[in-house]
Amino acid sequence: MPSPDNPAPAAERGHALHKKASQLIPGGVNSATRNIGYPAAFSHARGSTITDLDGREFVDYHCAFGATLLGHNDERVNAAVAETLGTIDLVGLGITDLEVQAAQLVHDLIPSVEMSITTMSGTESTFQAVRLARAATGRKYVLKFQGCFHGWHDAVARNVASSAESAWGHDPLSAGILDDALEATLIAEFNDLGSVEEAFERHAGQIAAIILEPVPHNVGAVLPTDEFLRGLRELCTKTGTVLIFDEVITGFRHAAGGYQELCGVTPDLTAYGKAMGNGFPVAGMGGRRDLMEQFSSAGGDVLLAGTYNGNPASMAAAVATMTAINDPEVGFHDHVYRLGERMRFGLAQIMKNHDVPAVVTGIGSVFVTYFLSGTVSGYRDLLRNNDVAYAEFHRRMIDQGFMMYPMTLKRNHITLAHTADQIDQTLAATDGVISSMVRDGVFDRPVHRVADRAQSLPPR
Repeated sequence: MPSPDNPAPAAERGHALHKKASQLIPGGVNSATRNIGYPAAFSHARGSTITDLDGREFVDYHCAFGATLLGHNDERVNAAVAETLGTIDLVGLGITDLEVQAAQLVHDLIPSVEMSITTMSGTESTFQAVRLARAATGRKYVLKFQGCFHGWHDAVARNVASSAESAWGHDPLSAGILDDALEATLIAEFNDLGSVEEAFERHAGQIAAIILEPVPHNVGAVLPTDEFLRGLRELCTKTGTVLIFDEVITGFRHAAGGYQELCGVTPDLTAYGKAMGNGFPVAGMGGRRDLMEQFSSAGGDVLLAGTYNGNPASMAAAVATMTAINDPEVGFHDHVYRLGERMRFGLAQIMKNHDVPAVVTGIGSVFVTYFLSGTVSGYRDLLRNNDVAYAEFHRRMIDQGFMMYPMTLKRNHITLAHTADQIDQTLAATDGVISSMVRDGVFDRPVHRVADRAQSLPPR
């Protein structure tokens, strides 16, 4: 929080707009996780920075939950969208050249994709994947992992940032979901193949799909073991179960072909999105041809519908973004991996210098600092995290002008627009913030965990 030596600037305009919004929009925001208190409203975004309504500029590591890869208002993407808007808008019939270009890029980049569809959000993409898997197998159950988030639809809206009491148990993300829908989704522990095999033994021949974030970024950055991912692939092949990778966050960001390109494990279906259009609303889902041809658009019995699917503006943004990140002259992945490593190394040194128990982790452009001792391989380890210190660290970094989402277990992102100088500035500010937290006794307080993590809606 702001200290007497470093008070937060006045935020009258932002608070005023939020107050007006609260009379018209539930809670004053259109997604629950946008309501972070200060800053309350924003007016500009450019490159690696965002500016609030009261004129304060922040180096942005939130990046709209990772939706921006190239930086805000990237000229390549904006120019492609502007050119498209001057040529064609939504027709809602047939096909456009941009849709074919986007599908070709996805096919060429993502190893698992033989055919694909477009959607407008990651939630729609995972919804389509789950429904398709159930239709293709004729089976009831879907298995997901504690801590993974796959959108807000009923089939997967459970067991993300759970408390110790509710983890692996009945932990819906929302009221209004039928118990039957929740109970048809089984919960296992990430990086624990034994817990998956036990579920398959209990429900032999009844599991339609396993769905997972190959790196569970919705609880920070839990890195998978090769044995775990390969074990899932072998189990699904053996049992006729559909393996679904939710690469809505990992896709395009960690490699042009997603995490599956890095790990060498090919799922049957892949959901992707978020960063696909550098902030424009676009997502998709693709995979094996025999599965994808079961959609009604190809004469199958699985409904495919959506007025805005494949709309020209979103397709233009997607084509421009995918083209840029795959261009060696742009050097996207080289740049963000280099800065990501610089950030993670610096953070680890700072925590060590201040004798703060912490695990600094991440991959490529994503960096996370868990405040705990030991290692992190699954959700059980995250129950040891000092949630209060985690959120407080991010809040104090915001006060210093660095936007890090102030909720426990949320990750941070680096874009093509970030610079080495900004990383060094961030590390210098971190050193001061951690010093102040040590001085204020934040790490010495007896209450280390939020009583119920699920009280804060999880989110992309």
